Amino acid sequence: MFHDVVPNPGELGPDELYERYVAELVAVIEGHGVETVAARSGVGTATLRALRDGESPELDHEDAVAILAVDADIDPDTAVQLDRDALLMGMTNAVLDVEALAAETDGALEGREIQSKVEGRFPMTLREFALLHATIQARGP
Repeated sequence: MFHDVVPNPGELGPDELYERYVAELVAVIEGHGVETVAARSGVGTATLRALRDGESPELDHEDAVAILAVDADIDPDTAVQLDRDALLMGMTNAVLDVEALAAETDGALEGREIQSKVEGRFPMTLREFALLHATIQARGP
């Protein structure tokens, strides 16, 4: 889902990529309405209204995918796994292990933390996904 929603993510910095992701979420919220998106995604109306109104609530990657999935024909759990797989494949193509990736993110995340988040053992925020995705894609072939 997020791994393919923005063309050429490696050409963007993590903050700009995150803002593009948020713009996609806002488009879904505006297109379907807060109540409908809340009912279909399981994300609270307060969070959805905050996104719609230009605020930046901390949003888990899984919740963000659930919002995006309202507008797509895909199961949110499958979409989350596809995003994680895209990070892993990107790391392989860019020849980055978790320690190298941690160094590339200027210490924002530690190697073990990255591994746990990409594997789905620890929650990942949408901002962290954007950081990892932009960094990996910028180093890829």
